[in-house]
Amino acid sequence: MLWAAAWYAIDQVSKWAVIQALSASGDAIRVTPFFRLVLGWNDGVSFGLFGGSGVPPWILAALSTAIAVAVLVWLGRATTFWIRAAAGLVGGGALANATDRLRFGAVTDFLDFHVWSLHWPAFNLADTGIVVGTGLLMLHSLGGDAGRAEPGIENRRETRNTPDGGRL
Repeated sequence: MLWAAAWYAIDQVSKWAVIQALSASGDAIRVTPFFRLVLGWNDGVSFGLFGGSGVPPWILAALSTAIAVAVLVWLGRATTFWIRAAAGLVGGGALANATDRLRFGAVTDFLDFHVWSLHWPAFNLADTGIVVGTGLLMLHSLGGDAGRAEPGIENRRETRNTPDGGRL
């Protein structure tokens, strides 16, 4: 749960700082030739899909919260460092974006990467946690030890002997 709480806090503090810095001027802050900080609001889902569709923000917040709760339950059962870290990033990011939807009616996006006039859709640290966490979960599932617990953590699955000497 520490990963989720930490990522949630980092995201919310970063959004607060950007809102404070950019809401008065509305100008973007150029950080590098290919990256700037902007203040954007996404009332849709990923990449602005369904934005402006009239879906109430609380519905998207409820969906994000349900996903986060499921991931956090998984996190509570995780037996490896990588699964705990990855699920924490996904769960913390989903809860942070749900918080934005409830507070502002949209998710605060502020990271703007571009090459000349080609811009990747603006995003935030919660989105980064969701993508990185999902990527780590996918990589971990491809590894040979995807289901193996860390040393010192007992397997939480109950086993029993059957009448014929086998195991359940």
